[in-house]
Amino acid sequence: MFDMPKFEKIWLSIGVGSLILFLLISGVLGVAMGLNPPDGLENTIEPEQVEAAPPFNELGVKQIGDNEYEVNVLSFIFGFDPKEIVVPQGATVHFKMTSKDVVHGFHIPGTPVNLMLTPGHITEYTHTFNEPGEYLIVCHEYCGIGHEQMYAKFVVE
Repeated sequence: MFDMPKFEKIWLSIGVGSLILFLLISGVLGVAMGLNPPDGLENTIEPEQVEAAPPFNELGVKQIGDNEYEVNVLSFIFGFDPKEIVVPQGATVHFKMTSKDVVHGFHIPGTPVNLMLTPGHITEYTHTFNEPGEYLIVCHEYCGIGHEQMYAKFVVE
């Protein structure tokens, strides 16, 4: 039908086969297994009202179990509240965070904590901190001219 060189047919077959495999896997994961990206509507709050609404009306560390803590963090232009978070070694920390103005990052270098905070969306993440020390919390999403001054401290005692 088409007069194509042998290698062109091979590469075309590999490309089409990869595309079919990708679509098949995505279809099985999405339809049969129900694995879909979150729509983001269930964990939202009005950015203008964030400081008056739970859990962001009580920022900081709260013990919720045996060596288990909830940390509510609010990000805003060039800062985090609270500025310092202290938990004991081996603590399981449940972070609940949001931004009240623009997109910010929340990254604790040396740990897998690396999150994006968008205005009004409540970001949740859980991690157990086994290594004691002082860690720097940095914003890794450019948020304006004072971005490099946006940091906080995380202490594991």
